[in-house]
Amino acid sequence: MKSSSKIWITVSTVSIIVTFVLIYGFIIAVQDIVNPSGDTDFISEQKETTTASPIKQSKEIKIAAIGDSLAKGTGDDEGKGFVRRVVSMLKEDGKEVRVTANLAINGLTAEKLLPQLDEAGVKYTLEQSNLILLSIGANDLFQGAQAGQGADINIPDTAALFKLLPKASGSLEEVLKKIAEINPNAEIVYVGLYNPFNDLQDLKQVGNAVVTTWNSKVLELISTYDQMALAPTFDLFENNVPQLLASDHFHPNAQGYEEMAERIVEVLGITDQHGKKVEMGDE
Repeated sequence: MKSSSKIWITVSTVSIIVTFVLIYGFIIAVQDIVNPSGDTDFISEQKETTTASPIKQSKEIKIAAIGDSLAKGTGDDEGKGFVRRVVSMLKEDGKEVRVTANLAINGLTAEKLLPQLDEAGVKYTLEQSNLILLSIGANDLFQGAQAGQGADINIPDTAALFKLLPKASGSLEEVLKKIAEINPNAEIVYVGLYNPFNDLQDLKQVGNAVVTTWNSKVLELISTYDQMALAPTFDLFENNVPQLLASDHFHPNAQGYEEMAERIVEVLGITDQHGKKVEMGDE
């Protein structure tokens, strides 16, 4: 009887410990989705796995921007967006830089971008560039959330948002493949998504979850290409949405685009995220 009691006591103790471990793991997993710690670890991971940036050895950096309204610079009252700001930052580093073309279109989705990559003019622009900045995906995911002020924003259903992910990521995969085929020698930087509704209680959790899932999928896709990199922006906006967004509560303002540009240049390995210059040979 005593040995039987000891066995039951041992089994009960182990069960309680296992239960607490599972509960703790579940809580950590939920917190990671609802309040992700940020995307800056993506940068260090990419620096360790990617080869040296080809634009570091180029006499002139020729930038092509393609994608949606973020690449176009919508919301920036200074009219620069992150593209022209990247140009300025690279010029400050002593590089010769020019924009071959900004092909971005407001409201563009990854699905609609695909056929445009077959157009002769688009292909020529990408072929003539050695740095391609790509912003696409926000309209694919948040097509059910209309830009507006506070209560004017339509709140999409959580299930509906996640239902959009497979098709959208499939279209993005084809976009990346096609751009790499058009210009296999160019440095391609995909500008990651942020949650523009992070300050709205009804959209914070679902927005964080879907954007985090999307960015993780993007990192998985671009990791198969040597000269592709992700410029994460989620952490930049996570706790600063009111300061970094324009009045439409969706696009960045001038300060928001400035921070995005700094992040892009950081990913290229020329300056750090604070805009501090580093020597060209430093890694």
